[in-house]
Amino acid sequence: MPVQETVYGVREALEQWRSAHPQGKVALVPTMGALHAGHLELIGAAARIADVVVVSIFVNPTQFAPGEDFESYPRTLQADLKALSTIAEVLLVFCPAKHEMYPPGDQTHVSVPALSTPLCGQSRPHFFGGVATVVIRLLNIVMADVAVFGEKDFQQLQVIRRMAIALHHRTEIVGVPTVREPDGLAMSSRNRYLSAQQRLNAAAIYQSLLNMQIAIDEGQLDCAPLVEQAKATISASGGRIDYVQIVDPQNLQIKTSVDTACRVLAAAWFGEARLIDNLALSVR
Repeated sequence: MPVQETVYGVREALEQWRSAHPQGKVALVPTMGALHAGHLELIGAAARIADVVVVSIFVNPTQFAPGEDFESYPRTLQADLKALSTIAEVLLVFCPAKHEMYPPGDQTHVSVPALSTPLCGQSRPHFFGGVATVVIRLLNIVMADVAVFGEKDFQQLQVIRRMAIALHHRTEIVGVPTVREPDGLAMSSRNRYLSAQQRLNAAAIYQSLLNMQIAIDEGQLDCAPLVEQAKATISASGGRIDYVQIVDPQNLQIKTSVDTACRVLAAAWFGEARLIDNLALSVR
């Protein structure tokens, strides 16, 4: 399994593969490394869609603000490469240095303001611009048929979808359902920051979202009490609320009542870990 560190190397390897497989499909799975079962599910989903998969590992500095966890973000490259080497469909792994993705003098930035401003954008206003900027570069480097992202980062997924459509990109953006621990906690590289007790308590995020659907099933369609109950559940388990909101899944605008197209998104701190989750809601 080749590891490429340059744009030239990736493009040359893909050109050779495409020449030998003119009808073949290529999938891209962008990651920041510290791979876990959730990432492996994304790669598995990509392998079911395409013939080969390109996995990128790059801790993107432009999506971190000063004081965030860029320096401490877990970096486990050798373990990641070992895990990827067991997946036959992985054609190559792209592990660029910062200067490869952001050449000296670079001044190009991509933003999707309407979808980037609410929710996580309120406390991390820099984040989605950094994500969009690096993802469009990866899409342009690989020119994959599909790129696969997790629904755990639902707002990010919608930002990337909107960007790809607006820029008429050839790559189809595919979302994959969130992979969870047995107690429901969404798998995340940042779960490594949790102490044993915080790890147990953090399961309250998903439980609060499940409880919201139960309340809807019982006839509560007003969003305000649903949101307050979810916040109370997370707070009672030691979480520090960033936000809990019920939104339209397409435009991320806040809803006042639950209808057939709603999604709840939540973010909360447990210790040093800021965790996010979301769930589709429905009136059944």
